[in-house]
Amino acid sequence: MRSKSSKAWLQEHWNDPYVLRAKADGYRGRAAYKLLEIQDSDRLIRPGDCVVDLGCAPGAWSQIASRVIGDQGRLVGSDILAMDSIAGVSFIQGDFTEESTLRAILKELGGHHADVVISDMAPNASGNRSSDQIRAMYLCELALDFCQQALKLDGALFIKVFHGEGFDAFFKQLKTDFSVVKTRKPEASRARSRETYLLATGFRGR
Repeated sequence: MRSKSSKAWLQEHWNDPYVLRAKADGYRGRAAYKLLEIQDSDRLIRPGDCVVDLGCAPGAWSQIASRVIGDQGRLVGSDILAMDSIAGVSFIQGDFTEESTLRAILKELGGHHADVVISDMAPNASGNRSSDQIRAMYLCELALDFCQQALKLDGALFIKVFHGEGFDAFFKQLKTDFSVVKTRKPEASRARSRETYLLATGFRGR
């Protein structure tokens, strides 16, 4: 039997205008509108780009990115969860905290450097807010480490982060590694959520 809190969450979810809109528009999740907003305002991804989508399942961001880059682009997605295939997207299923998954993504890139890395990664919530925050920021740090290996000079990173322990240090590191760092809170991001997004452009290189 579901708890009152889980029933309330389900009711809110299915009545969420972005969930309803995603179904109507053919997107795999409400997160699509977060990336669409940034794409509209910042032109993050361009035709022909090489893009890596970390934490891509169920695939809403990959849907959008693959349409923007077109047939001349390249898109590699990765997630610990399975994802139904998307035309033009190479998918790597694996735990991003494991070296084998990193190597698989780099192999799929085939020696190319990404123009853009997008990351909507987040750990499964344990209910322990402190522990969840540490795990979330660890994923952010791994994504930044990945950029050091796979992002081209002057490339961009768009990443989900959570306010709390480790946020300020991560933000400071981004400002060291990139020319410009902007904070974004897309309209599709629930107001009560601690999540926010950072858009870092002008990667300074390795």
